[in-house]
Amino acid sequence: MRQPPDPSDTSNRRLWLAYAGLCLLSWMLYAMAGAELQRGLWQLWAAAYQATLSLGPAMLLGPLVWPWVAWLERRGEHSATTAQPLWLLLHGLGALSFAAAWQLLEFALARSLFGAMHAGAMFEQTVLWRAIWGVFVYIALACGFTAVLHARRARRSALAAAQAESALARAELAAISGKLNPHFLFNTLNSLIALTRKDAKAAEAALLRFSGMLRYVLDSKRGADTRVSLAEELEFVRDYLALESLRLGERLTVRWEVEPETLQDEIPPLSLQPLVENCVQHGVAPRAQGGSVRIAARRDALNEGLALTVQDDGPGCDPALLDATPAPGARRGIGLSALRRRFALDYEGRARLKIHSAPGAGFRVDLWIPQA
Repeated sequence: MRQPPDPSDTSNRRLWLAYAGLCLLSWMLYAMAGAELQRGLWQLWAAAYQATLSLGPAMLLGPLVWPWVAWLERRGEHSATTAQPLWLLLHGLGALSFAAAWQLLEFALARSLFGAMHAGAMFEQTVLWRAIWGVFVYIALACGFTAVLHARRARRSALAAAQAESALARAELAAISGKLNPHFLFNTLNSLIALTRKDAKAAEAALLRFSGMLRYVLDSKRGADTRVSLAEELEFVRDYLALESLRLGERLTVRWEVEPETLQDEIPPLSLQPLVENCVQHGVAPRAQGGSVRIAARRDALNEGLALTVQDDGPGCDPALLDATPAPGARRGIGLSALRRRFALDYEGRARLKIHSAPGAGFRVDLWIPQA
């Protein structure tokens, strides 16, 4: 099986490509400056040769600074009490070593090309300036490599924080989904118990419906990011309403206004059933004359999202009570706050849930779920 690429390999490749690009740019600027100053005396190849001889050793030694700086950074990470003077001393030794290595490499190159006498004379003329330049080049390389290491460390920390936040959000989302299911199961089992005392055959049919509903609930627990088609969710809601109809009889009226083109849209499982249960439990069941539940689904023409509505014609409630913590005794929507939080986590705030109600005007919940 092919292994995925290591992010560190990609980062190192980019680092050395950038290093090679800077070296090439420095070499070209040095060569152009030499050719300009010596116009008419040197040919272009002579300027290129001088640039190579002057900068080549430093460019070859530059990559050796990387493991040294990385070691110092790791030492600083693992030793929080490392003294600043010791850190500066180690970098000072690194700078002197880099300058000495530059001198030796340039001397060896000059000796191989022009002989020992020429190499010795060049060494005597340039030893001081090469040492100074060696220290400055080391400082530039050390600062650049240290900045790269710090950026990588900050990126790793940010990635770890993002992963931890994502894991926390998924755990919270799974917990929210789990809070919806037991409430539904509790009410459904109560309905079945009441039905077995009235009609055994109807209870048998209801148990078959309930088995299908239970399978749906168990399947929907596969993951917090599970999606189901609207058709599956509506079939689940139909089974639930069929059970409630056996208990409530003609007191329960259901109005379906579902556009066929929305049936294959995807939604989180158990998004509609808690809202329908809320309408039945608070808007229909407590009233002697019963009531109606309206379930609508349509395509939003403006943004191609899925617009859902669950509404009852019950007594409604005061809009002032539609907050996160309603007063004791006020109508509490089943799973409304959990659904709101669920959509906020699952769709990063893009999904919307709005509640509309007033005394005597029923209770309506509008959902908008993005489909892209």
